[in-house]
Amino acid sequence: MDVVSDAISAVRLGRPSSDRVRVAGSWCVRLDPYEGAGFHVVLAGDCWLLADGGEPVALTTGDAVLLPHGAGHVLADAPVDAAAAARALPLERYRDGRAPRVPLPGRGTVEMLCGKYRLDRSRVHPLLAELPGVVRLPGAAHGELQAAIQLLGGELDARRPGSSLALPSLLDLLLVYMVRASVAGAAAGSWSAALGDPVTAAALQAMHADPAAPWSVDRLAAEAGVSRPTLARRFTPLVGRPPMAYLTWWRLTLAATRLRDTPDSLAAIAARVGYGSPYALSHAFVREFGTTPGRYRALVSATPR
Repeated sequence: MDVVSDAISAVRLGRPSSDRVRVAGSWCVRLDPYEGAGFHVVLAGDCWLLADGGEPVALTTGDAVLLPHGAGHVLADAPVDAAAAARALPLERYRDGRAPRVPLPGRGTVEMLCGKYRLDRSRVHPLLAELPGVVRLPGAAHGELQAAIQLLGGELDARRPGSSLALPSLLDLLLVYMVRASVAGAAAGSWSAALGDPVTAAALQAMHADPAAPWSVDRLAAEAGVSRPTLARRFTPLVGRPPMAYLTWWRLTLAATRLRDTPDSLAAIAARVGYGSPYALSHAFVREFGTTPGRYRALVSATPR
């Protein structure tokens, strides 16, 4: 696994959901804040997005927009201000055809794929946490993203055998492409810099590839081909933690994910994430999460997916 894949896998819950939405004329719809990440893909036409507390964003055919923190927002046929946004109708009114649509000259049909991913906000990786509230990804600039969108459109146009499996998988692929493009385009983000720095990236890759290995700063420095002081000097400012502190946090995040997603015993999880005994893992887990592994598992098991 790599850092981006791990960051997504650690927080993703359940299956993504999406709807194909067609609107025409004058329209303005509201989507409330969500415990996850929202996205829209403009399949045809032009529209505008206004996130709560943000600025209007123009979208055109082929564009995708990711709302990684689940911000509430408005979609409309034209730029809207806060007063107009307050009068927006729920998107559901447009899905079932009950919303009024006023034909206006020059305002044709807009077709969108609107969806969301459920995320576990209790353990968001800092790579995802530092993304801005709205990430617009122009279709012309992202070939891989466009290929995924075309595949999605094909599955939606003709529900062929296997579509019930293909669609969620393609939506997962879309999320990977959107996050990858977001991180690559975040020139000012510390994590884009971390993944672009060969020393820091090598140490991160080593930890994520084998988190249970008996890593030390010396071993990580050797993996990155630098001295111990050089690793610390380059890693810590970009990642926000020293190498071993990040490794501890990541091991405990992995343990929490396995407690949530598998029936594995605490001993099996401890061995998988690099702790010598269930007791050692439990002690570290309480220090990080403020509860025991058993209570954590019971709590997340009772939470609807």
